[in-house]
Parts: sequence; structure tokens; C-alpha cells
Amino acid sequence: MSCICKQINSQSFKLSNFSHNTNKNVPLLLSIDTSTRGCSVALHQNGQLLTSYDLLAEKSSSGMLTTLIQNAVEHAGFMLPDVDAIAVAKGPGSYTGLRIAVSTAKGLCFALDKPLLAVNTLEALTLQISGFFDEDTLFCPMLDARRMEVYCAVFDYALNYIEPTQAKIMDGESFAELLRRQKIVFFGDGAAKCQPVMEAYGNAFFLPVEVHPSAKTVGQLAVGLFEKQQFEDVETFEPYYLKEFMTTVPKKTRLV
Repeated sequence: MSCICKQINSQSFKLSNFSHNTNKNVPLLLSIDTSTRGCSVALHQNGQLLTSYDLLAEKSSSGMLTTLIQNAVEHAGFMLPDVDAIAVAKGPGSYTGLRIAVSTAKGLCFALDKPLLAVNTLEALTLQISGFFDEDTLFCPMLDARRMEVYCAVFDYALNYIEPTQAKIMDGESFAELLRRQKIVFFGDGAAKCQPVMEAYGNAFFLPVEVHPSAKTVGQLAVGLFEKQQFEDVETFEPYYLKEFMTTVPKKTRLV
């Protein structure tokens, strides 16, 4: 994977007491998303996207997170203390990716004395595509949870929940009731493996391209949370893992 920005030492941040953001009526939000193998950072001011960085690698690219944060802020002409709040994609998604993003966001909140905002990864994923479809369409983002299981939810055009966020094992009857009466768009890195068991329904539409989580839409949704002052408790907040982290016990080496 090629580097698009300069790595900073020991994943530390350059903090300064000097602030460029003098208009406190215009919130400056830093958003982070490492829900899957991608790494994404965005900066919004007054709801408008200023800068964004998105990396996608075969393996997790979340090791570049602090570099992307530093570059996104500096490229927009600000410094980290100028940020009014930190927004993070809380999950569901990769256990390791979520842990890294939330730990980084909480660290920034503590260091800078800023509030924390948390956005559902699936909701932010849906916002990327909903505007390209009719208002009577339903949307089902899917993140791979191994085998035939996915993390998913169903939203309407306005991002209202039709079915809640859940870990679901897919088969031919999944979403059957909804599909009999309404079109559902399936997308995300878990959608392709579900297509063979769902394609019998004429209302099931699978996007031909893969849609990846991005901090750009996390930031869009975070603006509304900031306006409503819907902040998280920085000390106690945990990622939305949805299910327990599963580990495998290595087999003992056979001694000859």
C-alpha cells in the first residue's frame, strides 16, 4: 500500500494551545471510521466537508489513522485544539478496527477536552447511497461477519430503522416478508455472499460495486448529534461490537 502522507512518530499528535477557529458558532467536527479494513478521516465545518482521507488495503489500514488525522486537520488550515468535537463510527464492524477508532477518539477527547459523538456504522454507510434511489426504496447495508453471517439493518429513505441493527445468518427466507412488497438495495462487503440466496426475489437489488464505510458520512450525521448535544460519556463509552469477540485456541505443537 502506498503512503499518501507522512508518518508521524509513535502515533503521537502535535497539540498546541494556539487556536485558529475563532468562530465558535460554526462547529468544526473531526470524524473517524475504521469499522472494516479501511481507514477514513474527515473534517466538517458547519456541515460542509473540508478535507477527507480514505485508505483501503487488503489488510487493516487503521495503523495510518493518526497520520490521516494530523494531515486532514492541517490541510484544512487548522490545529487539533480547534476541533469542537470528535465523531467516531461506533460499529458494528471489525472488533480490532472499532477498538482502534474508539480508543483514538477517546484519547483525543481526553487530551483536548472535547465531547465525543458516536454514529452507527450501518447508518453512515446507507447515507452514502440513499440519495441515488427513489424515496420508496429500502436499504440493507451488510458488513461481513464470516461464513453466512452479516451485520445488517434495514433503513428507509430518511434513515429510519425498518429492522434494527443485528448479526444475522442469511438464508432464502431472510427479509422475505419485506421483499414481497418492497424493493431493498443490498450493499456493503457482506452483500455479495448473500446474493445467491436472495436473488430469487425480484425486489432484491445488489449494488454492482462495493461500498465501504467512510468518515465523510459519519461527519454528516454527527452534525445533527452535535446540534442536539447528544454526546457520549467519554470515560465509559464502548464500541458497538454487537456480539462477543471470538478467539481460537491454537493447537498444541506435537512433540516427536
